[in-house]
Amino acid sequence: QVQLAESGGGLVQPGGSLRLSCAASGRFFSIYPMGWYRQAPGKQRELVATMTSGGSKIYGDAVKGRFTISRDNAKNEMYLQMNSLKPEDTAVYYCHAVLSGSDYWGQGTQVTVSS
Repeated sequence: QVQLAESGGGLVQPGGSLRLSCAASGRFFSIYPMGWYRQAPGKQRELVATMTSGGSKIYGDAVKGRFTISRDNAKNEMYLQMNSLKPEDTAVYYCHAVLSGSDYWGQGTQVTVSS
């Protein structure tokens, strides 16, 4: 079992930055892939970034060059540094993990980019 809890969302002006965190409970954090997804109103959930336990990263086209995913296995935490934020980045951001073939999701944190 894995429990995920996001934090760090909020309201930011265009061009600003935010850092999201995802705290994971349970064992074996260091071995399973994790990632961030987002869902805007009326749209499907989409990939933001994923990271394997070995450090390989994949980013969605919309965030490449602006967002950075990282993890601290010692703390059982994952992060998403978001820079140069745009209004179209407004969404609920979800932490995701895969363990033993099962998907786990956090409750989501709202990010709103608006002036």
